[in-house]
Amino acid sequence: MVLKLVQAAADRFFPSQYAYHILIGIITVTALRAFARGRTTNRERDLHNRTFLVTGGFTPLGLTLLQDLASRGAKVIALSPYPIDSPNVTILVSLLRTTYNNENIFAERCDLANSADVRKFCMQFLTEGEEGTKSQPNDKEKEKEKPGVRADSRLDGIIFAHEYQHLGVPNFLRTRSTDDTERQRESDSLATFLMTTLLLPALLVAPVERDIRIINIVNPFYAAASAAVRTSKAFDPTFKLLTPLPPSSTSSTPSPLSRKNSVFLTEGLRSLRTIIFTRHLQRIFDALPKPQIPKTEEGTSSVPIISGRMQRSNIVAISVSPGISRVDTVSRLLNADWNAVETEENVGKKFSWIGVLLYILLLPLLYISTKSPKFAIQSILHALFLPTPFKVLSQAISSSSETESKSQSANDKSTHDAKPRTSTSQLTREELLKPGALYAECAIVRLDLAVPAPPLPEDKTADSTKGKGKEKEKGGKGLKEEVLQIEDDGEYGGEIAGRMVWEAYEAALKVWERDSGSDGDGQKDGEAAH
Repeated sequence: MVLKLVQAAADRFFPSQYAYHILIGIITVTALRAFARGRTTNRERDLHNRTFLVTGGFTPLGLTLLQDLASRGAKVIALSPYPIDSPNVTILVSLLRTTYNNENIFAERCDLANSADVRKFCMQFLTEGEEGTKSQPNDKEKEKEKPGVRADSRLDGIIFAHEYQHLGVPNFLRTRSTDDTERQRESDSLATFLMTTLLLPALLVAPVERDIRIINIVNPFYAAASAAVRTSKAFDPTFKLLTPLPPSSTSSTPSPLSRKNSVFLTEGLRSLRTIIFTRHLQRIFDALPKPQIPKTEEGTSSVPIISGRMQRSNIVAISVSPGISRVDTVSRLLNADWNAVETEENVGKKFSWIGVLLYILLLPLLYISTKSPKFAIQSILHALFLPTPFKVLSQAISSSSETESKSQSANDKSTHDAKPRTSTSQLTREELLKPGALYAECAIVRLDLAVPAPPLPEDKTADSTKGKGKEKEKGGKGLKEEVLQIEDDGEYGGEIAGRMVWEAYEAALKVWERDSGSDGDGQKDGEAAH
């Protein structure tokens, strides 16, 4: 009876003459969905006894990333915009701990929109170590049984996920001003720069055997900005609302934000600026004196040699673009993210009911053409799991030394033993993580950017001439001034673009810190001044 009903329904709604069309449609939709999901990583890595600092950990993408890190035994410190004792934090942290049987999941309150708050957290982390960055459940018995945590500032990785969420909506869906959105966009970028530079001491003094990775997660609209830079043959990395005024200006506020750029281009410029900054940060790591190499085993004659072309530092900075996500990209583009109301920054900035309706109507199409957070983090995991040239060479040298010692003990009478060697060409057969690169869909993305060198002002030219004279004076007195020799590899705009972006960050950071003040009230006063 049931089969007859199914057959009748099939004949009624799926006539036999349209069977091929229906089959082709199903195959097409399945192929489109598989293509939109993107590649999944084929790598795996044991993360036990490794510490990761995650920003934006309580966003949809960040929570999915926390689950994957917790399931692999990693120790995670997630920065939260909410108070630590709020249900949004305590419930999620408790669920992660119990679900994955991992008690090393912690959260710390840090408002990334306030430079003073970022500095306070970083100074506390560097001085007091991980002790003091723990958030324990409210249960008094569990508070008494706090797990022993080393009082050092160990870090195996920093994942900046707070810049991935889309900012900016069309005019008919807007519930907040354009300047407010741009101010949040710029403060998020400056928080990444400030936290990176403040935590560098903890990374640079780490043991040379430690594999450290700095991952900046960017939105997928960098392609639009890259095309615009190539077309206009001009690149302006400055921050619109946080650019210092020239001394001759009499105005006390920065110039208003230009509204000529579209939402996608504005987001793309932010993404491109972060990508260039990450690549330049890797150039600085590679230019540091005394390149770090793996230690040799005692009692062996093997000398580790690392190819400078592959990697010079055990610290790797990379950018990752997860692609277009339904929740973090499309819902925020339509201003349909009602969870945004719960943050302190968006009090009174309600979501758009029209955007929610559009999101619900488009949900079947978005399910096929966009990514869920589970598939969006695949490129992040791929960049986190890929071995670095530094690590592969270290492991190869260790295994080579063990094999050599065994062969020498077995053939101690022979005068010439064959010694296994591991060449660089053999190591490059395996896919390795490229330091400073941009990853998307579990692969390296190459951007063709030709950035012209900016003209030097007359005052800077004079200062540079004076500086050279001072350097000679110091040289005559026997004092040598060390200057990093940064190579221009030409990638992502080369050293010129990297220097322009770095200087733009430094200039905007001074204005941001001045406006933020020493506490949250100072930050509000700075916003009111604008």
